Amino acid sequence: MNSCKTTKTALALLLAGSVTACNSTPPREPACNLPQGTNLDQALAAARFDLGVGCEDQFDAYFERLLSIAEGDPQSDNKAKFSDFLLWANNEGLLSKLQARLLYTRYFGVKYTSMQGDYSVCSEACPKKSQVLRDMQNELGDKEQGLLKVAADRRSFQRAHQLLQETELVLEATCTSCGPLE
Repeated sequence: MNSCKTTKTALALLLAGSVTACNSTPPREPACNLPQGTNLDQALAAARFDLGVGCEDQFDAYFERLLSIAEGDPQSDNKAKFSDFLLWANNEGLLSKLQARLLYTRYFGVKYTSMQGDYSVCSEACPKKSQVLRDMQNELGDKEQGLLKVAADRRSFQRAHQLLQETELVLEATCTSCGPLE
């Protein structure tokens, strides 16, 4: 009789536990809501939080939104804010050091990430000259957003634009001197 009572008590506890388990809410997935508003500092803090708790696969969307928010209040110190954000992303393992550097340079540097490398211009760049120049032109658009619209750095943007024009001339002359490629 005593064992029957113990069995009923154990069964009751087991059922109560299973009812509680069914009624408990499962762990919530992060919302991954892109930052809103016009305050870059608040948006950066929100992005760091979200990207740190499970939204890392949306890093590119967060970065683009942060750029858009910063366009609403262009400041020279926005370059440093984005640099700090990219360093944080690297420290958190969201980006490699190289990825962070290339992303910063693409938007806030005068040099071009799309024309890098220690390769032979004649054998590698000339056969795809149009694509290289198209990639650099697209990057100039990103530099316009970062340097002009986010950081209000007209001088650096003008230098980046000048570098593109110079590269175009040098690439044209170099490819002409290389002659036909076989």
